[in-house]
Parts: sequence; C-alpha cells; structure tokens
Amino acid sequence: MAAIGNRGTVVEAAAFNVEEDVNRLRGAMKGAGTDEAAVIEVLARRTIAQRQRIKEAYKLTVGKDLADDLQGELTGNTEKVVLGLLMIAPKYDAYELRTAIKGSGTEEAALIDILASRTNAEIRVITEVYMKEHGTSLEDDIEADTSGMFKRVLVSLLTAGRDESNTVNETQAVQDAKDIYEAGEACWGTDEVKFLTVLCVRNRNHLLRVFEEYQKISGRDIEDSIKREMSGSLEDVFLAIVKCLRNKPAFFAERLYKSMKGLGTTDSVLIRIMVARAEIDMLDIKTEFSKAYGKTLHSFINGDSSGDYRKILLELCGE
Repeated sequence: MAAIGNRGTVVEAAAFNVEEDVNRLRGAMKGAGTDEAAVIEVLARRTIAQRQRIKEAYKLTVGKDLADDLQGELTGNTEKVVLGLLMIAPKYDAYELRTAIKGSGTEEAALIDILASRTNAEIRVITEVYMKEHGTSLEDDIEADTSGMFKRVLVSLLTAGRDESNTVNETQAVQDAKDIYEAGEACWGTDEVKFLTVLCVRNRNHLLRVFEEYQKISGRDIEDSIKREMSGSLEDVFLAIVKCLRNKPAFFAERLYKSMKGLGTTDSVLIRIMVARAEIDMLDIKTEFSKAYGKTLHSFINGDSSGDYRKILLELCGE
C-alpha cells in the first residue's frame, strides 16, 4: 500500500482505517449538498493503493461504485481531479490518452507529456490497460488521429523499445551527434528520421553524451537546434524527449508553469501532472519550479485557482 514512488508529496496515511474513510465519504455525500472538504481530506491524503482499498470497501458496504457516486456529487475541475485520483496510474494515463484522442480535435500535449516521460515498462502497461478498457489498440487510435513525422515519433515511443542500459558507446555517441548535425543544422531542410532514430532508441546516459558532443560540433545546444529545425507538435515532442532525458522533474515544472502563466489556465495539463506525479516526484518538481521561476508551485496554484479545486491541488502539492 506504499506510494508508487519515493519523492512524492502524497505518502501512505499512517493510521489508515478503510472503514472510517468509507464512512466519512458516505457522510460527505448524504443529504442535500456535498461536504467537499471531507472528500478532499480523505482522497488527497491517501496513496493510490489505499484509495483502491477504499473503493473496494465502498462497493462492498454500499453496493455502489465510489467513482459513480462522486461523479454525481462533484462538478468541474474538482470532479476531474477526484476521479483521476481514484484510478491506478496506468489506467489514468490510458484515460488521459483516450480523452486526448477522442475529444474534438486531438490534445497533442497529453500524448507528448505521457509518452515522452514514461518508462518502457510503464508504456507497456498503459497499452495493455488501454486495450482492456477501450477495446481498441492505442497505436491504432494514435495512428488514426495524428499524421506525418509526429505520428512516427509517437508510434516509436509506443513500441517501448528504448535501450534502458547505462552503457555509453563513445564512438557511437560522436557518430550520433554528427548524424543529427548533418541531418539538421548542416544541411538544407531537415532529415527528421535521423533525429527519431537517435532520440527514441538510445539510452539516457548515451544521449546525454551525444548532447555534449553535439554542442561541440555545432556550437549549439540540441534544444536550440530542434527549435530552429522543426515546428508544431514535432518540435514539441522532440523537445519533451530531450528535456525528460535531462531532468524529468524540471520538464514537469516547466509544463506546470506554462499551464498557469499569463491569462487563463490550461487545466487539463495542470490536473494531469498534479494527479499523475503526486506520489512519484512532486517534491523534486516543486524544487525545480522554485529554482526556475523564483516562486513556489504552491503560490502559483494558490493564485491561479479557487474554491475546492484550489484546495485539492494544494493538498497534492503539499506545503
């Protein structure tokens, strides 16, 4: 019942009493109106594993599905966060991918955020869960909904075939850096397949070495070259891959910052990251956020949301 990571803000509730939690949730939904504060207090302070126990006990004692009952009681973004918290991690990712594909227009950001940041093992489980939940293949759905080189990069990530060893092949690293340089900055037009072959296949340590060599050869950072050579979703997915390899919490911190800065909030991004990373690496994301933007993630959320939505996000953020 422990948390799924060890750098999260959501940790196992020590004095966990499943019957007590079920009773509190039942009480929160009794009569006219809903005690949202009680729902938030129970669900945001339990691990995913503990929430699964609560769901099972609720169904056993009430004969109804907890998610269905909460859906009838909550609205808007608070509802979206709570329903996300009730899902196990791969089911939530599969749900987010399905929503991104099946909505009006494709939310490319969700496809990129999830597929560029998950491990091979995580992606394999997501594809299995997606098939089980939705009766179609995630790869088929993505292929039907995206196009061009962007589609090819997503399909490559979906194969979950990245080398995950720690071995750095020095000769290959120099060659990879040359290949990317010659496929982009050094020629007219861009051979995106070369970028795909290197960025989607090689292991993290090897690629960090490739990026160092690339800087020497080209005089530019690999991220700058991607921005110069590509555009749109293809640029976004290659940048996400590079940023996740370099520093995953910093990648998520930047995504959170961009979801809240300026006018309006991209709630889909804010919710997805807060729910998905709460018990994995939220502590590190908060550190990177403060380092990069000079303000705490807590203060940003506090100023950018309101009501119960703000309350539940701040619970997931932690002080």
